[in-house]
Amino acid sequence: MKLRTKYILFVVILHLLTLVLTYFIFSDNKIFFIASEVVVIISAIIAWQLYRQLIQPLKLLMQGVDAIKDKDFNVKLISTGKHEVDELIEVYNRMMDELRKERTMQEQQHFFLEKLIYTSPTGIIILDYDSRIQQVNPKALQLLSVTEESLKGYSIYELDHPLMQQIRELQSGETVVARVDGISSFKLQKSHFVDRGFSRHFIMIEDLTAEILAAEKKVYGKVIRMMAHEVNNTIGPVNSIMQSAMHTDQLWEGHEFDVLKDALQVAMDRNQNLNHFMRNFADLVKLPPANKQPIVLQKIINSVATLMSAKARENNVVFEMELPADEIRIQADEQQLEQAFINIVKNAVEAIEDGGTVKFTIIPAKRLLVITDTGKGINSAEHANLFSPFFSTKKDGQGIGLTLVREILLNHGFEFSLKTVADKQTEFRIQYS
Repeated sequence: MKLRTKYILFVVILHLLTLVLTYFIFSDNKIFFIASEVVVIISAIIAWQLYRQLIQPLKLLMQGVDAIKDKDFNVKLISTGKHEVDELIEVYNRMMDELRKERTMQEQQHFFLEKLIYTSPTGIIILDYDSRIQQVNPKALQLLSVTEESLKGYSIYELDHPLMQQIRELQSGETVVARVDGISSFKLQKSHFVDRGFSRHFIMIEDLTAEILAAEKKVYGKVIRMMAHEVNNTIGPVNSIMQSAMHTDQLWEGHEFDVLKDALQVAMDRNQNLNHFMRNFADLVKLPPANKQPIVLQKIINSVATLMSAKARENNVVFEMELPADEIRIQADEQQLEQAFINIVKNAVEAIEDGGTVKFTIIPAKRLLVITDTGKGINSAEHANLFSPFFSTKKDGQGIGLTLVREILLNHGFEFSLKTVADKQTEFRIQYS
């Protein structure tokens, strides 16, 4: 029962009781009876007036409460001229002004935060309480190469993106550098904030590819130059001494020294191989900027296939071509790009053990070249280090082939990837411009 109902009920019962009592007390004296009835009526009228005056602040309060429920902080009450009510109205109006200012400030801060997240050069993923992706900014979508629809609403434990596995293993406050394809490197940082009393996590993704590649190149360049210097300083004098000995006829008179002469020749040949070995490393460091000229992509592919045909026959490998009839012209350094393709095809052929195919496919609409082989494929442990300097999956590999390919394609501004997409289907994809 409402308070005002209780009040009215109390007043009505009280006055009815008074009327009954006055009837029994003053029923013999009509003047006193009438006077008492008049007093009761006047009391009822005063009680009604008091009720109206008391209920008015409650009505005003209810209007204010309704406005607060509707989150309408623009509603203000007008003064009534009654001191007590006006004090209540003044407090209410002041409270509404503060709430309106607070909401305006929060909206401005929220708008600023949203704008900051949206334009941030760092990828940001915000999770809800159940580790589902609630918000993701454009930079994160760009770094992950996905659409917003493929992320929002999904739990990080449901997504199979290579970076998601790293994100799932991160604890709040931890930072890790992840390399997902042997080329791209990302700094992942997980943190949290408190929302309505509960902790929520967010992940920041920063692309470190350019910085790490530059640092790697600086380090391995210094190592290679030092190695080349030491090897050349040693091999040069040694070869000179051995050549002098080989051309001194007095040392080789008779036949008893033929074995020694043959050994010296083997040593000289080995030194030449070592020189060639070091030149390969030096070429990696001294790679000049790409001298881009208009070239026909089909022509360079056919040239590489012809050059590598003997190697392919040794491994029972067949080249397949799926090239468009119309010439595809691109801007590239023909010598560098040809060297990159040679290394790619060489790796593809050597990955095929018992015969197979290497297929060249050009997709003009996507400006995409795909070189597919039916070799043994690349496992997850190898995948992350494929383009790292000095890393090789071959027993006697130098680990510079794919690094040189990486440098050449980066010099051209081409996007590329190497991965096994299915059993006996490994693709080297090059997005040319």
